[in-house]
Amino acid sequence: MDLSDYIRTLRKNWIVILALTLLGLGAATAYTLTRTPIFESSSTVFVSTQAGSTTAELQQGSTFTQARINTYVGLVNTPIVLDPVIASLGLNETSDQLSSNVKASAALNSTLITVLVADRNPESAAAIANAIAESLATVVPKLEPEADDGSSPVRLSRVRDAQPALAPSSPNLTVNLLLGILVGLAAGIASAVLRTALDNKIRAPRDAEQITGAPSIGAIAYDTKAKERPLIVHADPLSPRAESFRALRTNLQFLDMGGRSSFVVTSSIPSEGKSTTTINLAIALADAGKRVALIDTDLRKPKVAEYLGIEGGAGLTDVLIGRAQVNEVMLPWGNRSLYVLPAGKIPPNPSELLGSSHMSLLLEMLEREFDVVLCDAPPLLPVTDAAILARATSGALMVVAAGKTTKHQLTGATEALNTVGAKLAGFVMSMVPTRGPDSYYTGYGYGYGYGYRETPEKEGRGTKRQARPKKSDSRPTRGDGSLEELGFGPRRASRETLREN
Repeated sequence: MDLSDYIRTLRKNWIVILALTLLGLGAATAYTLTRTPIFESSSTVFVSTQAGSTTAELQQGSTFTQARINTYVGLVNTPIVLDPVIASLGLNETSDQLSSNVKASAALNSTLITVLVADRNPESAAAIANAIAESLATVVPKLEPEADDGSSPVRLSRVRDAQPALAPSSPNLTVNLLLGILVGLAAGIASAVLRTALDNKIRAPRDAEQITGAPSIGAIAYDTKAKERPLIVHADPLSPRAESFRALRTNLQFLDMGGRSSFVVTSSIPSEGKSTTTINLAIALADAGKRVALIDTDLRKPKVAEYLGIEGGAGLTDVLIGRAQVNEVMLPWGNRSLYVLPAGKIPPNPSELLGSSHMSLLLEMLEREFDVVLCDAPPLLPVTDAAILARATSGALMVVAAGKTTKHQLTGATEALNTVGAKLAGFVMSMVPTRGPDSYYTGYGYGYGYGYRETPEKEGRGTKRQARPKKSDSRPTRGDGSLEELGFGPRRASRETLREN
C-alpha cells in the first residue's frame, strides 16, 4: 500500500476511527472520575558525619555517608522505621500496608534523602512524611557503630518539612484524557488498516488489473435508479452514466483484436450489470454510426428481449437447431443501425448449442455483416457457457461490480477463461461509487456531465415533452450484402418481420 491507499483507508473508515477515539476518551474520563484522589507530600533529610575537623577527615566522612546513603534509603520502608510512626500517629494499618504508600530516594552523589508519602488525605500525607523522616533520623544513629567518645558518627537532620498538597497527584485528568484519545485513535487506525487488509472485494480498477492482467476499458457510475432506467443511453443520453458508456465505446474501438470485432460480455457472478452494460454499449456503438449485432446468448436467464421490449419467443435457439432463419428472428431496434437476436426458448443443453459449429458459423457471418457483434453471456462461475462462447469470438469483456465481486470470484472467472484458451480483452467496472474514497470519477469528470440537460419543448399550455426516437423501417447495408444474406436457407425476411417492436 502506498500513501494514497492509506489516505483512502482513513477516509473510508473515518467513522470507525472517530467512534473508537471517542470511546477511548469516554473510557479515560470514566476511569478518572471513578478514581479516589491521592495526595503526595515529601520530606527531605540531610545525612552528615559528626567527626573530623581537618579537610581530609571531612572528605573521608563525606565519602562514608555517600557510600551508606543507599542503605539509609532502604531502611525507610522497614518496620524499625515505620512502627514508631504508626504508634505516634495512631494509624490503623500495619507497617507493610504503610510501606506500599511510602517511597524513598536519593540523588546520585548526594547525601539528601527524600521521603515521599501518598495518602487520600493531604494533611495525613504530610504528617506521615514528617514522622518517617523524624523516625529515620532517630533510628540510623543507633544502628551505626559508636565513636571513641560514645557518640554516633552519622547525623540525620530534616532540612525540609512536608506540607499538605493543594492538588491531588492522581488521577491526572489531562494526562488520562490525552492517553485515552491516543489509545482510541491508535485502535481506530489499526482497525481501519486491518479491515482494509481483510477486505476481499474488488473496489478499484487496479485490484482487477492485478488479478486479470487485462486493461480497464471503462467504469460505469452507480445509479440508484438503474433498475428503473436500464437503457440509460436511450432514456437519458445526456446523463453522466450514459457518458460513461460512450467512454466505454471509445475505449473498445482501440482494442487490438486482430481484425475481429465480436465480443462476449460476461461477469463472475450474477447481478453485476452485464446485460445492461451490453445493451447500453450496443446502443452507444449504434449511435456512433456502427452497425451492431446484439445477441442474447444467455440461454438460461435471457434478459435482452425484456429490457428492449421486443418479442423474445423465437431467437438464437431456434436458429441453432434449424427451426428458423436468422433473418426471420433478428429484429432492428430504434432509429439506429442496431439489430437484436433474442435468446428464444430456453433449451435443455445451452452449453452444447453455444459450442456447436452452427454457433461458430453464425458468429463468422455476423462479423462479416456488422461492425461489432456483442454477445450477452451468462456468468462464468455458475456455468461454462461464456467460456465456451468466448473461444469463438475475438475476446471476452468482464463486467466487475465494484464493492460486490470478491477477488476470489474474479480469480476463478479469469481462470475459467484461461483454461479454455479464451482471451480476456478487458474488464468494465460497474456500480462504481460517484462519491467517497472509492470514487473512480474525478470532480471534473462527474460534474461535467451534470452540466448538460436536454432542453424540454413546450407544447400546448406549457406542458413538457421529451423528444422520442422515430421508428424506422430502413435496414443498413454493408458493401453488396444485406441482413437478409445472413439466413441459413434461401428464405428472405419480409419488411414486416424486421420492423421494430
